[in-house]
Amino acid sequence: MSRKRKSDQETPAETPTAVAEPPAVETPEAEPKADGQTFADRVGQRKWQAAPDPFGIAIDNLAGVRLLESRQDRQVAIKFGDGSPESKPSQAVIGMMKENGWRWKPADRIWAKPLHPESAMSTRIEAEQLYQEVRQMIRQEKGIEAAQDVPF
Repeated sequence: MSRKRKSDQETPAETPTAVAEPPAVETPEAEPKADGQTFADRVGQRKWQAAPDPFGIAIDNLAGVRLLESRQDRQVAIKFGDGSPESKPSQAVIGMMKENGWRWKPADRIWAKPLHPESAMSTRIEAEQLYQEVRQMIRQEKGIEAAQDVPF
């Protein structure tokens, strides 16, 4: 027996399936601030502070020696005291700096060595080793005891 539709029987109407939307919730971030911008507008406008350049890698205040790196100038530097003629290191220290390829930069009053991209890591390691040697030499010259030694 087959089923036929009869006009007196109503077929169930297809009801569209709708997803209920959640009610709009107002968040404090959506409200414009005094300058007329919302939080979403200000996200891309964040101002970043640049790191100091040159930045210090190591310092020995008793010996008066600092190891610095400048990303802008692409160099590592060793500075003795404040760079003035009174804080000039001994000839033995100057000779060691020259032997290792460091050059005096009178405008900045530092001993510097350039950083090249292909050898930057090895240059940094050599600079730290030279800094330690020079620091020990100056400490011995000044008679600073080893017990006062501060780690790197």
